[in-house]
Amino acid sequence: MTVAGVVAALAAEARALDPAVRGGGGPQVLRDGTLLCVSGIGYTAAARAALGLIESGARALVSWGMAGALDPTLAAGAVCLPSEVIGADGASFITAGYWREPLVGLVAAHRTVACGKLLTGTRAIDTVAAKQAAYRTTGAVAVDMESTAVAQVAATHGLPFIAVRVIVDTAGDTVPGSVVAASAAGQVKIGRLICGLALSPADIAPLVRLARRYRIANRSLMAVAGLGALAPPGLA
Repeated sequence: MTVAGVVAALAAEARALDPAVRGGGGPQVLRDGTLLCVSGIGYTAAARAALGLIESGARALVSWGMAGALDPTLAAGAVCLPSEVIGADGASFITAGYWREPLVGLVAAHRTVACGKLLTGTRAIDTVAAKQAAYRTTGAVAVDMESTAVAQVAATHGLPFIAVRVIVDTAGDTVPGSVVAASAAGQVKIGRLICGLALSPADIAPLVRLARRYRIANRSLMAVAGLGALAPPGLA
């Protein structure tokens, strides 16, 4: 029986769990029996995916993928296993400690782990100044755009929840405007990105830096997946 349902915004993130993952199309069953849904970017898409996973039999939910750092000490590739996820609207959800803490121990043997708050933003926090402000006002160590949605669905249905998020852009990185624009529709549109770079060639250097960060982050995401320890203890 499938025990965990994983929400990943992008297929590229989900493929760390199983290279055969396809983008979109509803819940998929991975080789180990885990359910996964590639949701697209943002709160509404993630909530819809989480509900679909529950309807397909998931008994626990995971928000999986990448995030931006707000804590200036976190480098690309650090793994955020938050004790709490918070929303821009003040919503707060505690992650399942009995599930998260053993995973922290396993991951910490291989990668830097951050266990503070994870903020879910309603839009990209893409400048250094905005990241500093978010860190100062929320105390969150990292930010994504989906985890609070998944946590809310889990709480509504009385299911355990954790988030596994790997840092891509650091607190000192500006995310190029062309990248933000290319992902505005909920998926990264390569054609839109190319057009944006043509119009804003100054974005090319930050994009190259971000690509290096992404490769580091993807290796960390694959390392976590390779531990084979994503399912919650005590469920089968």
